Amino acid sequence: MPKQEKNDIELLRSWALTPAATLGSSVRAKGILLELRARLPAASKKSLDVEGNELTLAMPASAKSEFRAASAMIADAMKDIESLPVIPREIQDILTIKASERHRWLADGRLPSAGTRTVRLNGRARRITFHVFDPKIVEDILDRGAVDEWREDDLVAAAEKRRQAAYKAKLTRSLKKTAKAKKERKALDEEAAKLRGWEEFDLDGLLR
Repeated sequence: MPKQEKNDIELLRSWALTPAATLGSSVRAKGILLELRARLPAASKKSLDVEGNELTLAMPASAKSEFRAASAMIADAMKDIESLPVIPREIQDILTIKASERHRWLADGRLPSAGTRTVRLNGRARRITFHVFDPKIVEDILDRGAVDEWREDDLVAAAEKRRQAAYKAKLTRSLKKTAKAKKERKALDEEAAKLRGWEEFDLDGLLR
C-alpha cells in the first residue's frame, strides 16, 4: 500500500453519552463536546465531534501520539461527565423553559444555583459570569414535573398581584375622592359662614 494511502487511514475511537449525561438534550450533548474540546490541545480540538449521543475522535494514522494523548484525556473526562455542571442554555433546553423563567426561579430560590462560572467571549476581551446547575437537581426537577407546578404557582401569584394592584388603585381613587369631597365641603362651609355674617349684618339694618 502506498505511503500516502496509509497516512489517509483514520484512527477512530468513540464514547457513548448516557442519558444521565445528556439529560435527553442535544444542546447538552453539544455542550459536553465543547467542554471536552476546550481541554484538548489546539491542534486536536476539531478531531473530536458528536453525532447524536456518540462522541467520536478521528485522526489520521500519522498522528498516533496525538491520538493516544487525546484518547486518554477524553476517557478520563468521561468518568465524571455525568456530574458536569449544566449551563444556562442547556437547562433551558432540558426543562423547556424560557430565559425569563430561569432568571425568576433562580432569583426566588426554586432553581438552586451550583455556583457561577466566568468565561471570555470568543474574540473579545469581555468576560461574562453566569450561574451553573447541578445535573442531579436538574434531573430531579425534570422527573417530578416541577416546571408545570412552578408555572401554575406563577399564574396564581400574578393573579393575586393584579388583584392587589387593582385594590390599591381603587383605594387610592377612594382616598382622592374623599379628600376632594372634604375640600369641597370645607369650601361650602366657609362660604356658608360668610353668608351667615351677611344675614346678621342685614338684621342690624345696616343694609337699609
